[in-house]
Amino acid sequence: MGQNFQLVVVSAGTSDPSSTRLLADRVAGRVTTLAGKRGQTVVTKVIELRELATEIANALVSNHIGPKLQNAVATLQHADGIVASTPVYKAGASGLLTSFFQILDNDLLIAKPVVLAATAGTARHALVVDDQMRGLFAYLRTVVVPTSLFASTEDWQDNGLNKRIDRAALELVALMTSGFEKTVRDESWGSYQHEYGSAGGTELTIDLDSDLMRLAAGGGAAN
Repeated sequence: MGQNFQLVVVSAGTSDPSSTRLLADRVAGRVTTLAGKRGQTVVTKVIELRELATEIANALVSNHIGPKLQNAVATLQHADGIVASTPVYKAGASGLLTSFFQILDNDLLIAKPVVLAATAGTARHALVVDDQMRGLFAYLRTVVVPTSLFASTEDWQDNGLNKRIDRAALELVALMTSGFEKTVRDESWGSYQHEYGSAGGTELTIDLDSDLMRLAAGGGAAN
């Protein structure tokens, strides 16, 4: 019996239509096709960051997570695979994309397989994915596929882009269907160093009434 998987596309494109979204959609389409050949079903959900821009900005300065942003976080939590796609601005990944992933809980994406993609008007920015995006997603402890994707204006007519998309999609399908994320979370979760408040409930074993914790909260030590 075939398995069902959820793929989440995160697009930081600001125009409609967007080449950034187009690249991500092409990856998602290939993932669906390749999984289908294995008898597996992939359902794709899309997070358009331009629709969340105000809530992302508020979260950065106030730690308040608005309803649309909460829904996006919940969608990522249940993702079996992710395609993160960004335009390049000023020789760097979009601040909209980096801000979104920076406000996520550090444990949310552990072991989730990810395809990284970027678009720009010139091939001079081709290393943005590997130089900038991989570091962020390594910090979040995701599993980034070996093939990174970049498309400049001239690449859309180049069959080489299709070949890279095929490679990245195959790598993502292999990771999604291997059960790697589930194995890590079921068997190795306790071996990760979790941030306070991000340990899936195990942080409740901390003695909040100790002198150290009272001082950390702005109180005084017991007499």
